Amino acid sequence: MSADKSVLLKIRNLRIEGYSDEKWIEIVHGIDLTLHRGEVMGLIGESGAGKSTIGLAAMGFTRDGCRISEGSSIEFDGMELTTTPASDLQCLRGARIAYVAQSAAASFNPAHKLIDQHTEAPVQYRIKKRLESQEDAMELYERLRLPNPREIGFRYPHQVSGGQLQRAMTAMAMACRPDLIIFDEPTTALDVTTQIEVLSAIRDIVDQFNTAAIYITHDLAVVAQMANVIKVLLKGDEVEEADTRTMLENPKNEYTKSLWAVREFKREQKPRPTQGVPLISVKNVDASYGDTPVLHDVSFDIFEGMTVAVVGESGSGKSTTARCITGLLPPTSGEILFKGQALPPDYRNRTKDQLRQAQMIYQMADTALNPKVKISEIIGRPAQFYSGLHGPDLKSRVDELLDLIELDPSQYYNRYPPELSGGQKQRIGIARSLAAGPTFIICDEVTSALDQLVAEGILRLLDKLQKELNLSYMFITHDLATVRSIADEVVVMQYGKVVEQGPKDEMFTPPHHEYTDLLLSSVPEMDPDWLTTLLEERGVDDIGEAAREKHK
Repeated sequence: MSADKSVLLKIRNLRIEGYSDEKWIEIVHGIDLTLHRGEVMGLIGESGAGKSTIGLAAMGFTRDGCRISEGSSIEFDGMELTTTPASDLQCLRGARIAYVAQSAAASFNPAHKLIDQHTEAPVQYRIKKRLESQEDAMELYERLRLPNPREIGFRYPHQVSGGQLQRAMTAMAMACRPDLIIFDEPTTALDVTTQIEVLSAIRDIVDQFNTAAIYITHDLAVVAQMANVIKVLLKGDEVEEADTRTMLENPKNEYTKSLWAVREFKREQKPRPTQGVPLISVKNVDASYGDTPVLHDVSFDIFEGMTVAVVGESGSGKSTTARCITGLLPPTSGEILFKGQALPPDYRNRTKDQLRQAQMIYQMADTALNPKVKISEIIGRPAQFYSGLHGPDLKSRVDELLDLIELDPSQYYNRYPPELSGGQKQRIGIARSLAAGPTFIICDEVTSALDQLVAEGILRLLDKLQKELNLSYMFITHDLATVRSIADEVVVMQYGKVVEQGPKDEMFTPPHHEYTDLLLSSVPEMDPDWLTTLLEERGVDDIGEAAREKHK
């Protein structure tokens, strides 16, 4: 018996306005959308295209400062959401329509354990009792390949990795077995191997429960694996819509073709100096969180003016190594050298000049920038702290930094982070790191949350700044396309150890270490059959079913 493929969601003439400069401006312009039960629609387009705004509107919801215009229709399972009372909409959300946000770190309550947040909706809507909901949570954790699925739910959000947190949020969205799930960039924070497991589990649950989904992403290869239909958006307008195979093989619009194009930026690899002292040396570093060892004899060098990419799965030790370098996590053994001189393990024992030399740019600009502080102050604070600048000199330095990141000081000096796009926020994060006058910058997944066009702009900016300021970068990333674009050398980590390292061109040329080969083979391709074929080759055609059998 075939699954019910009736229409679940029908949106007609969707127009959404945003309030800016004391007037309402239309930001979504008459979008139509039809979604059937069990169908996945991919929404793609660059930053500011309206993807997330339309996804939230499918729940009858708009962000602060936005409103749905009169004449718009959002019909969910026969219910007109634009006229439904707020109390009824509140009961609908979470129970029958769920949302998986892009930034799990910003979405979870840090004061409550994961499993308590998971069980809240099923208990509140009287779908399951608490103990039953806890058991279901553990089963979903296992199906999403979370480690220690019967225990991990009793941790707080800060006690798990970003990739694990994103999977926990996906499980939480599925807790009430909703009819519709809005996936807003759900695998952005995941490494390539974890992404495969999550994508497979999402596909399995969508198929098993005949759940409909709107899948918002800037990763075209990912949407090719997930969506039955793809809708391309640009600045609030629909560009084109077609079934996935047709869209991939024969896009009609020039803008769509430009999205399909491979990232163009790729700078020439610099050779390692044959003599001289490395700028940063990580020497035989071990580190622990409490009694749990997490780094084991990690060693690598970063020379002046070069970029070393550190890659590996979630939990491999990439960010922990960065914490050791910055002194946030003192190593249990080994040492960090700067220009051949050992740095104090704890940042509190480092001089102001030692602190200044190493700065960080964080993955999620949304959580890294205080939304209530002006851009001028965000950039000005480190300039004031490290350089002692005040008054006109400080303003001049902030203006100079804004010019460096290619943002007009006259337009951005007095703005707040919520007024900026994702790419602009990340540029502010770059300016803040530069304000200290460093020689070495750790870039922690700085492009993973950005669409391809914006990400390419950030990579070009970082390359320009490196040349102008002679900066050295440690580039933490799970995006191997980024590694190909910007790295000089690559360090591959697994389970807290360095398993392979060397010049980029050598690392991407076979033969590879077995784990490096796994990472390279896990990069999604623009082929709708890629994920299915890969799982079959690895002897797994249904990760969710495999997890259920293991659970039994």
